[in-house]
Amino acid sequence: MPEPRKLPPLAALRAFEAAARNLSFQKAARELAVTPTAISHQLRLLEATLGLPLFDRHVRRVSLTPAGAQLYPVLRDGLDNFARAIAELSPRPQRSAVTVSATALFTARRLISALGLFQVQWPQFALRLHASDDAVDLASGAADLAVRYGAGPFSGLVSEPLCQERFGVVCSPLLGLRDPIDLTAARLIHSEWLRRDLQPDWRRWQALARVAGLNVEAGLRFTDESHAIQAAVAGQGVVITSLFLVEDELSRGVLVHPFGPVIEGHHYHLVATEENMASADVQAVRQWLKAVASP
Repeated sequence: MPEPRKLPPLAALRAFEAAARNLSFQKAARELAVTPTAISHQLRLLEATLGLPLFDRHVRRVSLTPAGAQLYPVLRDGLDNFARAIAELSPRPQRSAVTVSATALFTARRLISALGLFQVQWPQFALRLHASDDAVDLASGAADLAVRYGAGPFSGLVSEPLCQERFGVVCSPLLGLRDPIDLTAARLIHSEWLRRDLQPDWRRWQALARVAGLNVEAGLRFTDESHAIQAAVAGQGVVITSLFLVEDELSRGVLVHPFGPVIEGHHYHLVATEENMASADVQAVRQWLKAVASP
């Protein structure tokens, strides 16, 4: 049977560690919510137990003796390990809901319709959708994870590609377009992104399609891409938009993609802090987003 450990009182050890770390009896007293006299008493008790002085006491300051300097890092590391083990054993507070941030269009066209899938597969977790065209600060806790479009990199975050964007010409089937040359007699619809470098426009599409006689400056203009898509559904003209985000309209036949070329865009990425990505509820949302983004 192992012999019991012969240790000084824990209160004396805590007083020494705080006083040695701060090199001040008064600061140690404030930290431990006791009086400086109580700290001095505990340190005298510890020195008497060890039979060694641990501090050199000077006017208005203290310093560690060689014995104190030898004891301090051992005790400091031991208390740090003790605190770390307690923290790991303690149950972490559950989020009231996992917040996923995405652009307004991605949220409206891909996430809202897929909420039922999340609730069926992960009923133990609550989900909150944050729609914003501005990138939120994930490190500050504004959201737990986000879907971002672009080339990256995403500094300080863990990222995972979800799918690649593809842009193409879409319109109502009632317009009867069959060939790129038909666009010369159609009304073009433009949507104005804040980041024009992330979305192709009619000028770029025309260069790839090599369609002569196409007035790429004329037509309807919208500041909101969802309005541009609705105008196309209503037969008001032809728009270049994300084929990924109009999959529902294409599958229902209210929009058609009559011809190419298709322009490859950037990837959508799932991004989160390393700490958040490791949590079970964020992992559930991650699996849901991968299913949402799958072809």
